[in-house]
Amino acid sequence: MSGVEQNVTDPYLWLEEVTDERALDWARARNAVVHERFADSERFRELERRILDMLDTDTKIAYPARRGPWLYNFWRDAQHPRGLWRRTTFAEYGKDVPDWDILIDLDAVAAAEDENWVWGGAAVLRPEQSRALVSLSRGGADAKVVREFDLERRVFLDPEDGGYFLPEAKSEIRWIDIDSVYVGTDFGPGSLTDSGYPRIAKLWRRGTPLAEAATVFEGEPSDVAVSAGYDRTPGYERHYIGRATDFFNEEVYLLEADGTLRHLDIPSDASESWYKDWLLVRLKSPWEVGGNTFPAGALLATDFEKFLSGSREFEVIFTPDPHTSLHGYGWTENHLLLVTLEDVQTKLHVLTPSAAGWRREPLADTPPMATTSVLNLDPLEGGDEFMLNTSGFTTPATLLTSAVGGQTEQLKQEPGFFDTEGVETEQFFAESADGTRVPYFVIRHRDRKGLPGPTVMSGYGGFEVSRTPGYSGASGMGWLERGGTWVMTNIRGGGEYGPQWHTSVQKANRHKVYEDFSAIAEDLVARGITTADQLGAVGGSNGGLLMGVMLTRYPELFGAIVCQVPLLDMKRYHLLLAGASWMAEYGDPDKPEEWEYISKYSPYQNARADRAYPPILLTTSTRDDRVHPGHARKMAALLEAQGHEFWYHENIEGGHGGAADNKQSAFQAALIYEFFTQMLLERRS
Repeated sequence: MSGVEQNVTDPYLWLEEVTDERALDWARARNAVVHERFADSERFRELERRILDMLDTDTKIAYPARRGPWLYNFWRDAQHPRGLWRRTTFAEYGKDVPDWDILIDLDAVAAAEDENWVWGGAAVLRPEQSRALVSLSRGGADAKVVREFDLERRVFLDPEDGGYFLPEAKSEIRWIDIDSVYVGTDFGPGSLTDSGYPRIAKLWRRGTPLAEAATVFEGEPSDVAVSAGYDRTPGYERHYIGRATDFFNEEVYLLEADGTLRHLDIPSDASESWYKDWLLVRLKSPWEVGGNTFPAGALLATDFEKFLSGSREFEVIFTPDPHTSLHGYGWTENHLLLVTLEDVQTKLHVLTPSAAGWRREPLADTPPMATTSVLNLDPLEGGDEFMLNTSGFTTPATLLTSAVGGQTEQLKQEPGFFDTEGVETEQFFAESADGTRVPYFVIRHRDRKGLPGPTVMSGYGGFEVSRTPGYSGASGMGWLERGGTWVMTNIRGGGEYGPQWHTSVQKANRHKVYEDFSAIAEDLVARGITTADQLGAVGGSNGGLLMGVMLTRYPELFGAIVCQVPLLDMKRYHLLLAGASWMAEYGDPDKPEEWEYISKYSPYQNARADRAYPPILLTTSTRDDRVHPGHARKMAALLEAQGHEFWYHENIEGGHGGAADNKQSAFQAALIYEFFTQMLLERRS
């Protein structure tokens, strides 16, 4: 059956009706099978309990978000499963047991309002920090309700009394001052893009109806989203507009006082940022400008006002090489901090601008086989302080504090949650079909060396998302302690080697992502780390699409697969929820020339009854309003009809992350490792 024919007479189209009782009953029936097979044992319950204890423990780091003198934190534990929003001072945070000022008890709010609220974030008004715009979702969805909160009185402000309020939608709202905000939301018919995000940005003044907010910019329905914002840096205040024409291209404008727009003449696929006098441009493709050609992956700097006046003189402050890419950057008051990846391992640098140019020096040492990130830069309030967070596959997170030129001190350290004695991390490289060397990390007990054994490899491969080493207590408890080997892959589609690692595999070249992952699977067998029938694979979202392709195109390489919140029907993905926003990544299936290459890998169109597939567990969430649950539902129904070994579990809430609270997260994690234990450890023993 061809892809086109199947979608004309798709017998499972009814499963796209998200909350239809027939569809939910279908999901509940398969949930019951999963619970009975995998979740009804003492071993499962013990692992679930251990993971939940880890998620709920008071000993984990309460990561702060610095806003001047305050450190804000959102915290969940056993007593507060929905969470607490709270803040404290830096001096208090440094204590073993800080005294937190509780701002919002979300459990109490949810109980009082009889709503299944899940925290969605808070935007604090600067500099006074007397108000916040708090986002809450029902069940973990991307669509959120926005409510204004008074931090002094500790109450939500009533819209009838002038408080800002937005009903459930995928909204953008940003402070200008206490009496005005920029807002993009569902203003009514025609106000959203085809992707379901705001198409119109408005200026909304306190005390006026949302319907009377003044339009400052309108995009096109085919755009992904439109937004407006305000840079409040003293002496450098700027209003700006962003128009995302697709997932990777954005036009940026300064909004002048008279309402006119001033376009920033930089490549639309570049990332721009500004701070005081400086404009930074990070390139994703080569750029010819001012008589020079700058390479993809470079970071350029120039005087912002001179640029606006027509100058195109840039200084290159970072240049990539075949092993090194720019992973992130941010300002302190006087310095620019860079994080680079050298073969997927982090290095830190500090750059200092002066009249003589930019001086670059090492910032701090970083351990190998680990990821170190820079946190809590706040140039608005002055000072060159920053925080560092470091963790590796077997090393729990450590949070440090420092300042440029100062000493580094440890603030917090998480305990270990699984036995790491004898567990080692190694990095290997596989050769993909086109000769590209693709890195991956192997985490296993040293006694496993030379003994092929049960192994699980994880992958993503899309949207320039870099995957770097990090501690996972769940995989340690659920897999490494049971004698398994864990593998993290760095396939193309990510950003581990700069933007070309991603752009080289978009659309018609998407097959190279799957060739990379399959090459690593074969390399693991060739090195004697595992065998095909002992090899599992797991991925979610875009990584769920990867798993679907592994099932239908490379089934002989795997003994079991877990496919989480996936895209699978690539003929219809652009018609479901946010799918239209991803056409820049995958292509447009309505264009015959693009469907030609998409159809070759789309899992739903390529499942066959006459092929042998490894057992697969598909998971999704009813409340996922980013990747439609219909993908997983329809694939499960198709595999069932074709007679394949499959299991299906749908969380009735939880959003795109698949879980709305720690208890649900613990269940989902335990389910994955119990599945792999039964399929790879026990079935093959």
